[in-house]
Amino acid sequence: MAKIISFDMDGTLVDPEFTDWVWGHGIPTLYAENTGLPFEEAKAFVEGEYRKVGEGAIQWYDIKYWLTFFRLDCSWKVLMERYIDKISLYEDVNHIMERLKNRFILILTSNAGREFINMEMEATGLGKYFHYTFSATSDFHLVKKTVDFYKKICSILGVDPQEIIHVGDHYEFDYLVPRTLGIQAFYLDRSGGEKGDHVIWNLKDLEKRLPLE
Repeated sequence: MAKIISFDMDGTLVDPEFTDWVWGHGIPTLYAENTGLPFEEAKAFVEGEYRKVGEGAIQWYDIKYWLTFFRLDCSWKVLMERYIDKISLYEDVNHIMERLKNRFILILTSNAGREFINMEMEATGLGKYFHYTFSATSDFHLVKKTVDFYKKICSILGVDPQEIIHVGDHYEFDYLVPRTLGIQAFYLDRSGGEKGDHVIWNLKDLEKRLPLE
């Protein structure tokens, strides 16, 4: 019987617009100002460097790494606070959290760096719902797609994988990998394009799959 529900963050609970602005506008803008390049040229160069690293590498998620890499004289906090108004929850989030908070232990398990997690939790008020928050990259120096990450979560919480339900919007990281460990996982496809017993299109669909009463 599951007693813990684990949620991914960006694309699952929080609209990714904020992170898109930080990575896709904030850093290129700083790089353009630093080099004198037009914004579009700076953006193309910056995104090319991102792609060279790729989302399978720990550096992909590390805002401090990229500020140093591009030699940008700006703190991560100042940069991120420029776009704090872009942080928003999906409309179904507070409803499901209120429904689940007294029935399950809720945890956040994200690839995002701790800097992003903390700022988004504070800006949205989501922090009040979670017993634990885990950053694969900041806390364990792992990318979440590894089975090791989920093993560490089980070990820290002192539970078997079968006692955890995980929900997220990345098919590999949030569905395929945790299921190999025995975690019951749901793939959240907010576009509504995917179908299957393991697929949900919104968090109200998740509510229908759980023993809430």
